[in-house]
Parts: sequence; C-alpha cells; structure tokens
Amino acid sequence: MPCHAKAGFQLEAGFNSDDGSGPLTFARQSEVNLSGNFGMVRLGNFFPESYYATSDYIGMYNHETGSSSDALYHDAAWFATGTGNKLAYRTPMFSNFWAEGSVSFHEKANGTAGVNKNAYDLAANYNNGPLSLGAGYSYWNSNYQAALRGLYTFGQFTVGAYYQRNKDDNFIAGLGAGTRNNFRLSAMYVMNASEFHVNVGRANSWSKINDSAATQWTLGYNYNLSKRTKIYTYYTRINSGKGMDYSSGAASFDSIKAGTNAGDNFSSFALGVRHNF
Repeated sequence: MPCHAKAGFQLEAGFNSDDGSGPLTFARQSEVNLSGNFGMVRLGNFFPESYYATSDYIGMYNHETGSSSDALYHDAAWFATGTGNKLAYRTPMFSNFWAEGSVSFHEKANGTAGVNKNAYDLAANYNNGPLSLGAGYSYWNSNYQAALRGLYTFGQFTVGAYYQRNKDDNFIAGLGAGTRNNFRLSAMYVMNASEFHVNVGRANSWSKINDSAATQWTLGYNYNLSKRTKIYTYYTRINSGKGMDYSSGAASFDSIKAGTNAGDNFSSFALGVRHNF
C-alpha cells in the first residue's frame, strides 16, 4: 500500500481583546506535523492530549475557555514542564478508536533535581454514534494523573462526566499534597439554535492538605448564529476550602508553596461572541 504523507503546521498567538494589548508571539499552540496512513507525528508546543480527551471533551458550553474553564482538573506534568518542547505520535483511526502518546523534553541543567525530568502523556478516544469514551494519563517525577470520561447523546440531550485520580509527591507545597479524587458532570439541551448548559465539578481534599476540597458549577447559554459563530453567556462559581485557593487556577499551587494559600471563593459572569475562522 502506498504511503501518502502531508506536512502541516499551526501557529497561535494571543492578545487581550478588551484593550488590544499583549505581545503577538506564537506562545500558544505552535507545532509542525507530518501525517499519513501511518498516523501523525507532532513536534512543538501544544496542550496534553489527555486533557482534551477528558476535561475539555465534556466542557461543552465553552470548551474550557475564559473564567468558566475547569479549575479543578490537575496535571502536575503540565504545570511543571509546560506545553513546549514536545514530541507526539497519534495513531490512525482503528474501528472508531485512536490514541496519542507524547513526551515533553526538559532541558537537562547540570545539578538540577526534579524539575529537569521529562513528562509523559497518553490519551485514548473511542467514538461510536451517540457514545463517546476517553481516557488520559500523565506522569512527571513520581506525580501522576489518570482520568476516564464518557459522553452520551439521546435526542436533544447530551450528558457527560469524568473522574480523575491524582498523586502528588513533590509538586504542591514542595513536599507533596498526597492523593485526591476529582469528579465533573455536564449536561446540554439543544433547542433549534439555542444550547442550555449546566456543569458541576467536585474536587476532594488532598490527603496531606486539610480543608482543600472545592466545588465549581457553571450555567451557560449559547445561541448559534451559524456553524462558526455563536453568542454566549455564562455564570460560574468556585467555592474553595481554606487550605486551597482554586480561584486563580495554576497560580493556586504557587500560593501553596509560598504558604499564602488562604481559601477564596470566585464568581464570574461573561457575555461574548465566538467565531471560528
């Protein structure tokens, strides 16, 4: 069988839409890839596919953008090594199934322990009509996350959920936070061009950090002007325990390290327009 390959690339830059500021550097997803009937090889800067296979997949209201993104999903490999300097391989589609594995290389500074270790990521997806399943696993320096996801559509309703298990040996608070379970449920009802969304997540306390549980919930509405353009609005709220501040996303783990981890609640209302070019 002849092998037909094609090269591709993707370059993304970000800016602040309210005032136009921000350096237009390609610090977001920026990769080159080679694909064919052998699958795809990717090199560059991109988010872990395990995240897209689980948390992002059930975030149907705005697909993990803005203040409504999943604040409880945790991946030490992602936070520690970033999204750059990666090499990934994605399989072809086999009977509605495909998978991707990647390694995030970190520069090996002499005498640097822990942070100079490579990170590894695995993701799997299965789609068959109304049923969609996914799984993700990440590992870095004795820290790991493992997650399972399911999504099902019946009539005008779509329901989804994921479960994540974390082990943190040395990332949060320097000495590690222990283990934790994280759950999220989502639902969507479609009526003509309108979409009504509800999404609820719960992170249990880390085994070594007292009062570190949190809950996040979001109510959202989308009106699809076309296949590529929609108007959206949502309200999201995060209730954090006194031992963890989930309101600031990844920065909350820096606050744990610094000892300034007083719990805080967060709420946000948004109204916007989204267009896919």
